Amino acid sequence: MFSLFFVIIIGLGWFLSYYFDDQLILFLAVGISVFMSFISYWFSDKIVLAISKAKPLAHNENQELYHIVENLCITAGLPLPKIYLIEDPAPNAFATGRNPKNAVVAVTTGLLQTLERTELEGVIAHELSHVGNRDILIQTIVVVLVGAISLIANMFMRGRFFGGRRKTSNGEGGQIGAILMIIGLVFLILSPIIAKLIQLAISRKREYLADASGVLLTRYPDGLASALEKISRSPIQLRTANSATAHLYIANPFKGKKLINLFSTHPPIEERIKRLREMSV
Repeated sequence: MFSLFFVIIIGLGWFLSYYFDDQLILFLAVGISVFMSFISYWFSDKIVLAISKAKPLAHNENQELYHIVENLCITAGLPLPKIYLIEDPAPNAFATGRNPKNAVVAVTTGLLQTLERTELEGVIAHELSHVGNRDILIQTIVVVLVGAISLIANMFMRGRFFGGRRKTSNGEGGQIGAILMIIGLVFLILSPIIAKLIQLAISRKREYLADASGVLLTRYPDGLASALEKISRSPIQLRTANSATAHLYIANPFKGKKLINLFSTHPPIEERIKRLREMSV
């Protein structure tokens, strides 16, 4: 799937460079994807925490939460991540960071107030599984690549709007230009859609994996299942959530937005709960 991302990016860059008769565009397209991947690898966690308005949580501020994280990290064989708190009544949580040594687990105040200990353990185990499975890096890179594809695709329409086009001779400009315009429109429409579908496929698969891996840590699937039920029933909208960070949370942070839920990076929460209940049988 990552190879397909880069094929789309390079394909768009090649098409634009051919259409506008400028090879610099191809190098620019590849450069954008590499640069955005570099930024996402080294600074994604800081960007996400800033967007989410998360603040570091000291050990003496919530010793129970720290003990839960410490015990699960010992079971999973992971280093203790940094723990952040988001002042928001909506129950939710996410993990971020480029690797286990630089991982961060963030929880909302609403999550701490809503869940019981076994349920909180299920949520933390799920997030630590994202850390152990390297999902936090995969999900970030995927988002950045989707953004790069959308950016490069938009370059075509912007260039076309300002009159840019490939210089041709022998009167073939009109016919070739029309054909290339059709091809460009297909690229423009389909590339971001295909990239988004790949993102959805990766994110949803990793959510199911994190659920299963989390159960292996707690040995109690009902804890996570009950937590997901409470989170899904909460009518409170997470104020700091947006389309760029929504995929990181344990459950879709958007409430009552059918169009957004249709393209959610999370699998249906009912299906996740069903699978967890089946594990406890």
